[in-house]
Amino acid sequence: MVAAGGEPVEPQSLKKLSLKSLKRSQDLFAPSHSLLFSPDAESKRIRVSCKVNAEYGAVKNLPTDQGRVQGKGAAAPSSALALPGTQDTKDARGGGTSNAIIPAPLMLPKAPDSTGQGKNTTVLSIPGSSDRFSTSALMERLPSRWPKPEWHAPWKNYRVISGHLGWVRSIAFDPGNEWFCTGSADRTIKIWDLASGTLKLTLTGHIEQVRGLAVSQRHTYLFSAGDDKQVKCWDLEQNKVIRSYHGHLSGVYCLALHPTIDVLLTGGRDSVCRVWDIRTKAHVSALTGHDNTVCSVFARPTDPQVITGSHDTTIKLWDLVAGKTMCTLTHHKKSVRAMALHPKEKSFASASADNIKKFSLPKGEFLHNMLSQQKTILNAMAVNEDGVLATAGDNGSMWFWDWKSGHNFQQEQTIVQPGSLESEACIYALSYDNSGSRLVTCEADKTIKMWKEDLTATPETHPVNFKPPKDIRRY
Repeated sequence: MVAAGGEPVEPQSLKKLSLKSLKRSQDLFAPSHSLLFSPDAESKRIRVSCKVNAEYGAVKNLPTDQGRVQGKGAAAPSSALALPGTQDTKDARGGGTSNAIIPAPLMLPKAPDSTGQGKNTTVLSIPGSSDRFSTSALMERLPSRWPKPEWHAPWKNYRVISGHLGWVRSIAFDPGNEWFCTGSADRTIKIWDLASGTLKLTLTGHIEQVRGLAVSQRHTYLFSAGDDKQVKCWDLEQNKVIRSYHGHLSGVYCLALHPTIDVLLTGGRDSVCRVWDIRTKAHVSALTGHDNTVCSVFARPTDPQVITGSHDTTIKLWDLVAGKTMCTLTHHKKSVRAMALHPKEKSFASASADNIKKFSLPKGEFLHNMLSQQKTILNAMAVNEDGVLATAGDNGSMWFWDWKSGHNFQQEQTIVQPGSLESEACIYALSYDNSGSRLVTCEADKTIKMWKEDLTATPETHPVNFKPPKDIRRY
């Protein structure tokens, strides 16, 4: 390549030419590399005015008499931002113009022609003053929508009954509230006097442990179910078995009586809830659909008349007439070993190792979880008319809950009787008597324990320690 003067020009790469051009531009437009360009006064003024409007736009145009400091000694008008306060400000009011933020005397601003009764919601955000002026103190605190728990007296153990030779697995109360019966792994059913706790009668006939009991409200009948696949009807006038209901293919784990019609419901390891006619021993229908053991069942007068819980973690609501599932609840993650129907409300609770949940009836809509986790396998639960829910677990823990709010107000730990292993601190069944004032638990140390409310307790001696939940789980 030859230049115009005839001198040869050294060929250069594109990258080198670009760098030379860049350096030439930098030398031309930025002669001093260490110094920034001089700021533009107009752009600075616009930027500052925008910030002032954003921060203090709400209080820039207040009436002039509000921000003025009263009293003699102010040589010139102060441009301070006045805040409500009661501190002495003499030292801040020197001669000349002050730009400090000083607290002014507490005065309510008089807005011109203000006729409304609304609240003044203006909040001043001042950096560095969070220790004295907190905006959270000025915010209106919204009340929690979670219901407050009612106060309940704590429960205490007042009697321990021995007599069974094996684990006590089931319990049922007499409709007249005079006695209760318990079924045990020693294959017997014992009837006890409720007031004194003395043994009245022992019934033998099962050849395996008795897992379920129910007493009829309209007949002198006691129904029992056991691991021997047998369901028996005992006539308590003759104290002997008058009927047996055959059909289960494996152990029977639970049973319930229908409150209005002469029908018996049993559930067991064959994953079926069977419906029996009490009088004729006829197998009316089999409610099939569960994939695992049916371990809890209860009945109610109106649809859904039958509700079952299973080891397959589901709860099913059944149409008894059609013999079909109306609804399947899949909220639990572990076996649903216990359920309790509220005696007054149209709702029920179910207990699982993961949680205790409340559902409404008749549609089975999920209401809420109880606010704590017992963190054990829950074998039994019961609720009385006062709204005290009791749940009992495999580790011997018995927790008491307020039904309405789900607040756990008492935690008890059962004590094994002398001579038993610590591992036998396990509660298999519990039930309230018909008045709801006494609670009876059946335990693995072969004892029956009776509980009642502590009548000496008051809301002052046992206050409710309740904090509403921040997040409400809807599943």
